[in-house]
Amino acid sequence: AVLVLDREDAARKAGSAGKPVLHTEVRIVRPDGSDADVGELGELWVKGPNITPGYWNRPEANKTSFTNGWLHTGDATRVDEDGFYYIVDRWKDMYISGGENVYPAEVENVLHQLDAIAEAAVIGISDPQWGEVGLAIVAVKHGHKLTDADVFAHCAANLARFKCPRQIRFIDALPRNATGKIHKPTLRKEFSVTSEVDKKAANA
Repeated sequence: AVLVLDREDAARKAGSAGKPVLHTEVRIVRPDGSDADVGELGELWVKGPNITPGYWNRPEANKTSFTNGWLHTGDATRVDEDGFYYIVDRWKDMYISGGENVYPAEVENVLHQLDAIAEAAVIGISDPQWGEVGLAIVAVKHGHKLTDADVFAHCAANLARFKCPRQIRFIDALPRNATGKIHKPTLRKEFSVTSEVDKKAANA
């Protein structure tokens, strides 16, 4: 345990993961290693007696995952002026489109507002103009219909333009790992290749 939200704060701080537990230190860190300001997104680092001392027989992983005893959690996080922490997304899932950071979890939350969507995931794929753009992979509920135009229109009405997915792929079900979470490495491996093929076909 690193963060906990007390019952009396649950309503007024909805969406927060709470404050650090006893004897646990936390930091929000910029990519350059400096501490982020209040409200600024960065990676959550944690330190304390409840934190693992490291990976077993994986020295290279330890080098990249720890700095002076601080564990890099990989969570994109911000803290408010009252000291409550908010987990926004996985840091490695973020992509940069036209110089702007895009956090897929925000886009996925908007996609799930559509009744026809059973599950959805967003990944960044390479783009010659913007560096990266969003690809939404969507599974539609049985008995429902959904088109690319439906998804694009919904996103345009609810997201800043640079956050809107530029491509949509419909599949029967999203791949999941042993714990039931959507497995984005599988999606990146499959659909980054597919997208390159599609772009070459479009330019032919």
